[in-house]
Formats: sequence, C-alpha cells, structure tokens
Amino acid sequence: MTVFGCEPDEAALFRELAPRFGIAPIITEAAVSEANLELALGSRCVSVGHKTRVTNSTLLALSRVGVTYISTRSVGYNHIDVRYAERVGICVENVSYSPDSVADYTIMLMLMAVRNMKSVLRRADVHDYRLSATRGRELRDLTVGVVGTGRIGSAVVDRLRGFGCRVLAYDKHPGTRVPLDELLLQSDIVTLHTPLTAETHHFLDRRRIGQLKPGAFVVNTGRGALLDTGALVAALESGRLGGAALDVLEGEEGIFYADRRDEPVESELLLRLQKLPNVLISPHTAYYTDHALSDTVENSIINCLNFGSREQHG
Repeated sequence: MTVFGCEPDEAALFRELAPRFGIAPIITEAAVSEANLELALGSRCVSVGHKTRVTNSTLLALSRVGVTYISTRSVGYNHIDVRYAERVGICVENVSYSPDSVADYTIMLMLMAVRNMKSVLRRADVHDYRLSATRGRELRDLTVGVVGTGRIGSAVVDRLRGFGCRVLAYDKHPGTRVPLDELLLQSDIVTLHTPLTAETHHFLDRRRIGQLKPGAFVVNTGRGALLDTGALVAALESGRLGGAALDVLEGEEGIFYADRRDEPVESELLLRLQKLPNVLISPHTAYYTDHALSDTVENSIINCLNFGSREQHG
C-alpha cells in the first residue's frame, strides 16, 4: 500500500495503525503524480489525500504500473475523475469518518454567524468592548434549511433539534422532506451538505440565492463549488443577505493549507469576502479532529484490504 499526500500527523497514524493489519505502507508527503509513480510499483492499492487533484494522465499512469484501487482519504470524490478511473481499470472509493467533526463545526459557524462573532472578536482584539450596534439572534427563533441529509447532514439535523429551532431538510432522494424552493424561501440559515458533482456544481446559483429570505445566512462546510461565489459576494455586498460562514471556497486549491502571510493571495472573491464584517472564512478545517483523522486513516487501510480480498475471491 502506497500513501500519497500524507501529512505528518496522518503519517504517524499510518505507522501506528498499519502494523495491526499486517501492512507496511510506503508513505510520502508528495501528492501522487507522474513524477513519483515509482513509489506505487508493486502496490495494487494507493491512498490519496483530497488537497490535490489527481489528473487523468496520472490515473492512466497508475493503471499502467498495476494500481487497481484508489482510496481517497475524504468523503468527496471531486478531485478524481471516477468514471475515467473506471475506464482505465481503477476502482475509486472514499472513506467514512466521524460525521460529528463537520456537524459540530457547522453548528459552531451558525452560532458565530448569527451572533456577529467576527465583528465582536475583532473589536475585542483592539480592546473595544462596546456592544455591537447589531444584536445577535437565537437559533430557537430561526428556521434552518439543511441541504443534503447524508451522514453529516443528518448529524447536523440531530444537533439542531437540541436548539429548538425549526428545521427544513432537502435531499435529491425522495422522502419526508420539503421542496427546495420552499426551503430557500423560508429558511433564515441555509447549510450545504450535498456532495459536489456535475449536477450540484453551483447548486446555490444566482437564481437560488435570489430566492433566499432577505437577511438570510449561508453556511458551507461541504465543497466550495456548491456555491456560485460571485453571486454570493454580490448578494452580501448589496446587503441583501445577513452573512455567510464558509469553511470551503471555490478556487481554494493552491491557497488553503499553506502559509500565505508573506505572499499575495490571488483570489479577488476571497479578498472581497474577507473584507466583509459579516463573513467568516476558515480553511477547509471542519473535518480536522483527532477522532475523524484516526477514522480516516484506519478506514483507508481497511478499504484497501477489503478490495484486495474481493479481488482474490471475485
């Protein structure tokens, strides 16, 4: 098993957990590419991170050195062309990890957004302890629309019930859920938890953002491209929306997960969002807890073992 794009904390977990499963992994911090394919020689299974896109040319090269399985250490697949991988003989699967990590973080962002916490903390940092001109709001008085009710979305719904707020849920799968138009029109907060696919790219586009209640908040801990960021910025700058809390951002690749203090950030939309007092930005960190990271590493190992077993008995 070869592990690509492995951060030091992940590497420590792989080295701790892999021997329990009888595996001696080859580990590198470098993302998988055609330049380091020799590390995958002899490995039918590779594990990759979500921070760097796996190109189709790399997938083809992996298949040519005998790789038949990729375990991505993420819930989302949007950094891999799964259909192309299948065409070149590679099965791609994601991992499950504690949904509580992202669910807890989502609730935190909601609370920070409706209590104007960005402005409160910025003023406190410069010793301005006056009350804000804008009072906060309580979740129990609000309607929250949850888009996507998989493991994470369902965990968010469970938490929201404890706050006593009204919850509306929408998913593409049929069930006891409200139509999307109704959710957008009635929700004070809309939170996104649907996978990013060609179908859901810019799921919240200009038209749907226009359907939101005046003063509504948007929370995104899913994938950045679920939102039309340009349309969101326009709605925020015009004052039509109450605010946004974004842990993921369209175009975050090459910006997030690096120290950018001494170099310019070449994303006009990110810079415009950060200037707004009612917008919270964090660098795709909702999933990042000790419990979830351990789950991710262990399940990536287990997925590879299970695939190997299926190949032997298939």
